[in-house]
This record gives sequence, C-alpha cells and structure tokens, in this order.
Amino acid sequence: MHNLGLIGGTFDRFHAGHKKLIDNALERCKKIEIWIISDEIAQKNNPLTMKWEDRKDDIIGNLEKSVINKIKFGILENEFGPAPRHPDATAIICTAETVNMCVEINKMRSEGRLDELEIIEVEHENAWDGFPISSTRIRNGEINRQGESWISPYFNYSNNDKDAESLVMTEYAEEKLKKPFGVIIEGKEDDYTYAMKIVMEKYSSENIPLITVGDVTTLALQELDHCADISLIDGKTKRKIWNQATKIDIDKYDNYFKCVNPAGSLTKSLLNSCKLAIEKWLIDKSTSIIDVEGEEDLAPLIIHLVAPLGTVIVYGQPGIGVVVRKTEEESKERCKDILSKFIYS
Repeated sequence: MHNLGLIGGTFDRFHAGHKKLIDNALERCKKIEIWIISDEIAQKNNPLTMKWEDRKDDIIGNLEKSVINKIKFGILENEFGPAPRHPDATAIICTAETVNMCVEINKMRSEGRLDELEIIEVEHENAWDGFPISSTRIRNGEINRQGESWISPYFNYSNNDKDAESLVMTEYAEEKLKKPFGVIIEGKEDDYTYAMKIVMEKYSSENIPLITVGDVTTLALQELDHCADISLIDGKTKRKIWNQATKIDIDKYDNYFKCVNPAGSLTKSLLNSCKLAIEKWLIDKSTSIIDVEGEEDLAPLIIHLVAPLGTVIVYGQPGIGVVVRKTEEESKERCKDILSKFIYS
C-alpha cells in the first residue's frame, strides 16, 4: 500500500470513468493528490470545459466524505505538474492514454535522483456501446455521465429492420409540450427578423452550434445575412403552407438532407438526419439543412438528445416570437422523460 499516489487530468463533467480511476487509486494508496488541469490549458483544448473550481466541486459532490478526506487537490499548470520532483509520492495512477507520459516522468525523476513512481494503469469504464466513457463524448451529447445513451432507449438505430419505426405523441406528452421549453424572445408582427437579431446578439458563438427549427426562424436568420449551423424546414408555418418558404436559400448550407416525419410523430428518418448533421458539424463545422416531408414541430425533442452540450436551439412561437433553449444535461433529461410517454407505431 502506497502512502501517496498522484492523479492528473481535466476531470470535466465528472463521470463513472473518473470515479473508477479514484476508487482504484485508493485501493492502492492511503491518500491521493488530484492535480486538475488549469482553466487556461483546459479551455484552450476545449472552450466548453467547465471552470477549475466547478470541476473540483463536481468531484467533491460525487464522492463520499470518507473518500474526500483522503484527497488533496492542486492546479496542473503544465504537462507534468509536480510529479517529476514530488518528494513524497510513490505511485502515479493513469489510463492507457497517459502511460507514456508517466514513463517520461520516471525518466525525469531518475535524472533528479528520485525513486521512480509505480505506474498504476486503470482500465477505462466503458459506455453502453463498449467504447470508453469520456468527457468529450459527454460534451458532444452522445452519452450521460454513467455512459448511457440519451437516445437508444427510444430508437434502436443499429437495427436496420426497424427503419420504419416511429414514435407517436400521446395526450400526456402533448400536455407536457404546451408550455414553451426555453426562453421566450418576443418579436414584432411586421418584422419576423426582430427576435432573431436578439438571438444572434445573446447566443451566437463559433464554439457551439445554432440550430433553427422552422421555416420562419431559418429565413429570418438568412435575411440577417447569417446561416444557422443546422436548419430544419417543412415549408409550413402554423401547419399551413408558407409561400415565403421558397425564399430560403438551401445553397447557403454545405449539406442537404431530406427525411420523412409525419405530424405528431418522430421517426428514425428524422433522427438519422439530425445525427448526421450534428456529426458533420462536430467534424469540421460544416452546416446542414434538413428538409422534412411532413412536420418538424417535434424535432427539438430529438435534437436535444443528440446535440452537444451548449447547443442553442431556436424555434418559432406563433404570435409571440421565438423560443430559445440551450442543450444541457437537464434539458436532455426532460426530453427523455417526455419521449418515454410516446408510443411506438
């Protein structure tokens, strides 16, 4: 049993893999020091990483007090931190990705005439699909902190025999959806771009996708000389054909997808188009427009479940303006709950 072990990492969105790392460390060490990467380094790697204090508090909030009493925290200001010269540590805990760095640390310790640290490699905790849980996957909206899929309970999209499967709204789900889900930004009847100007001022960011659901919001943004990262259109407003929808310029987008989604339902066709559009944005920030045969009104329920954390989703609220909602873990949970009240068709 080691007296003191070292762990270094970003520890963003504390998850089951982080807990496994700490639990394994404390099976081999009486005490550990967790060196959390500084805000400057972490946010350079990914601007959506939580602040250092929040990441630390996240760890503390997810561990028992008896465990916390065995942990000290520090700020990791560079690649190696205190490990190459730490006089008291005798072990370093890592995963496969950082083993080589630990080997390098031991070389530095030998050069400084310090004993090498025992390298304790901990296997990853895998998500539902057999791939490791990671902060990146959680930020990208693929999985929750326990490694569970947000969307797979409702669509078995790995099964090609179920391509026609769809979810149909129930009265209970419809009741849940009557209240706008997000921040209402009031518009002006004679200027449908008014509310979208406010959206752009308050929510526009190159680090997160902006998604418009509906022809009016999509065209309003184009008339402001902007293009959403992802847009969903169906040629209607208030469930009636909207003649001005023909003004929407699909050539402004890098990708064009078409899907089928009848009114009052959510189809795998819609899901696949949304997933593909988001994957394209994550790869190279390319933009997509999804042309829905049917209706896109319920699309935010699916989009929130597959979108990266921080995504801004905008849809129209007839006679009022627009509704804006960011995709966060809480909004994913709410959409998951509502979808659980749908029925299969």
